[in-house]
Amino acid sequence: MTNGPLYVFEEADQGLSQLPTAARRALDIAGERLSLEAWQSLSLADRMALVAAGAFSTVDSELVRSIVERAGPPAVETSPRPDPDPEAPPEELLQALSHPKELTRARWASLRPLDRYALSAAARAADQRLHQVYAEILRSSEGSLSHLNAAGEVHMVGVAQKPVTARRAVATATLHMKRETFDNLWAGRVAKGDALATARIAGIQAAKRTSELIPLCHPVKLTGAEIDIEAGAGPVAERAQVRIRATVDAFDQTGVEMEAMVAASTAALALYDMLKGVDRWMTISAIELVEKSGGRSGHLKREAP
Repeated sequence: MTNGPLYVFEEADQGLSQLPTAARRALDIAGERLSLEAWQSLSLADRMALVAAGAFSTVDSELVRSIVERAGPPAVETSPRPDPDPEAPPEELLQALSHPKELTRARWASLRPLDRYALSAAARAADQRLHQVYAEILRSSEGSLSHLNAAGEVHMVGVAQKPVTARRAVATATLHMKRETFDNLWAGRVAKGDALATARIAGIQAAKRTSELIPLCHPVKLTGAEIDIEAGAGPVAERAQVRIRATVDAFDQTGVEMEAMVAASTAALALYDMLKGVDRWMTISAIELVEKSGGRSGHLKREAP
């Protein structure tokens, strides 16, 4: 499973009858060792929880220990084994690879902690699958989170192999101002003209030109961009706020999260420009993605704090 807690090279079955790499990492960091019999004595839910714990950047050792307490025979306490140094690949790994120069320091640092652990563990155990492990992890890092190539140089991530799907992203930004400024804005009493309409146009234009503003963004085929501006109460009576919500749609091979965030922030800046003559100390905050859909990750929505 690319970029997930399980790797293809593990050939894991649905019941997780063998210890996956992520679970081994969780146990190593927590200083616990489970026999195969003890692992298989755990419920599937417990095994999945250990896999999930080992996939996180930081392993919760207390959680791991609380799970392995239910295993039989009992786990054996060992010295905790920390993650590999993220600054440089281990020498034993470089010696085991056919082309170690491809694994630069920058490339190594860009990998997930779980990926670094998997490569180090395979080299440490002289695993015959090391090159299979290496190929899967390095191939995965090229097309997902990393904007580094094999030489550690910044590059635009390739999307040619991704399917064309309907994409949507929603982002928000908040403009804080004096109550008097807010009242004039909402009543249409702005010297420069229709501030709300100007902000909406600015946001839409920004969505269309995001790839010109953000260096590594792909131009995408937008099918829609909508800017909604809502009134909100401030923390005190003399303050108020305006919330800008940008919804961007596309039919393309990559998402439109950046287009939505650029649209929301630009609309907020346009409002600031329209109102700065009467309220120079307005502030913009909470520029954030709140929802996205389409592509491999499907539909995701930010949970309310």
